[in-house]
Amino acid sequence: MKFLEYTDEIREGDTVIVYISSDDLKQIVIQKGQTYQSNFGGIKHDYVIGKPWGWKYNCAKGYVYLLFPTCELWSLSLRHRTQILYLADISRIIFELNLSPGSIVCESGTGSGSLSHSIIRAVAPTGHLHTVEFHEERSKIARAEFADHSLSDSVTVYHRDVIELGFPESVDHTAVPFSWTFLPLINVLVT
Repeated sequence: MKFLEYTDEIREGDTVIVYISSDDLKQIVIQKGQTYQSNFGGIKHDYVIGKPWGWKYNCAKGYVYLLFPTCELWSLSLRHRTQILYLADISRIIFELNLSPGSIVCESGTGSGSLSHSIIRAVAPTGHLHTVEFHEERSKIARAEFADHSLSDSVTVYHRDVIELGFPESVDHTAVPFSWTFLPLINVLVT
């Protein structure tokens, strides 16, 4: 599934955001022969393949919408592994940092990857996010999610105590000028 490359139809292996209600969104990966059980009934994956994004799927007890996984919908559908930022805060951060394609960003605290996904979208295709996570399991989960979303070329995930050890020396910020930007609860290095 390529989060940054929109397609016209749902394909096997795609991550789909199942919109059940404004406060109930789920992530599923479409696999032939599988069925996802929602509150309204089963969603047969075989029937979904080839349908357009945004399609209304009629279940036994109601309907759901099958949506393309934008960064915003991804954040809303995440299990809350950590404290999470939402659209209003993420938009402000991207704006205040003046991120654009080609920017190189160092993020301290990957957490759920909610902000990370939006940063990657803002700096792609020529920029890069270096994100550091203290919790080893969270760093592994984030790395796997970025790979599943075909974002690995635009992000490097490190497991490290950034307060004690700083950012990894492999983060080359000497090629372009950089500055530290401090926002409440977030430290990022932007070039």
